[in-house]
Amino acid sequence: MHIEFTQHAQDRMKKRNISEDEVINAIKYSEKTEKIDEVYYAEKDIGRFVLRVVYVRENYIKFLTIHPA
Repeated sequence: MHIEFTQHAQDRMKKRNISEDEVINAIKYSEKTEKIDEVYYAEKDIGRFVLRVVYVRENYIKFLTIHPA
């Protein structure tokens, strides 16, 4: 699975000390996923908090932003 990390998403990951692996696992193994229009919201408990990953699917996954749920 190819995932493109936007600059905004990378900035949020750095600010919140979230790794690429945690983001990928949240997308692949989410405990809850919602789709609103063309945007997906995946949630996964990563131990420190529930991570919410916001992304769109094209021919690949474009990771838009991230925040604690």
